[in-house]
Amino acid sequence: MTFPDRIERTLNLAQAPERVWAALTTAEGLGTWFGNSAEVDLRVGGQAKLTWDSGDSATLTIERLEPPHVFGYTWPIHGLPADDPRRTYVEFTLEPAGSGTTLTMVETGFAQLPEVEHKAAFPGNTQGWTSELGELVAYLDGQA
Repeated sequence: MTFPDRIERTLNLAQAPERVWAALTTAEGLGTWFGNSAEVDLRVGGQAKLTWDSGDSATLTIERLEPPHVFGYTWPIHGLPADDPRRTYVEFTLEPAGSGTTLTMVETGFAQLPEVEHKAAFPGNTQGWTSELGELVAYLDGQA
């Protein structure tokens, strides 16, 4: 049986690509909409460490960086043990659209999971991206 491997969302944002880029790649941006705090070493091979007030944390390893158009990273799969080496790949692509930006987010790598883990990770991340991207929009709309 083949499981869905890809979560994809496209947003049309009012902000210029440079503003969206900053929201995706800076500690201030990520630590506001995607976590409660963040540390970012913005280079291929660098890491972004996100923490939430709940005590949860995530470490992203930056795999692709083409400012201000492509930001890609791998990160742990939700629900797996912390030492599990399997990761999914998330890529944000920013395209100018008039005075705004078309943002496409794609996460792949779920097909590597057995059925039980897939049933937890794929729906959890699908729902998670709906929430997190809504927070990104709210963050961008609230910026001066």
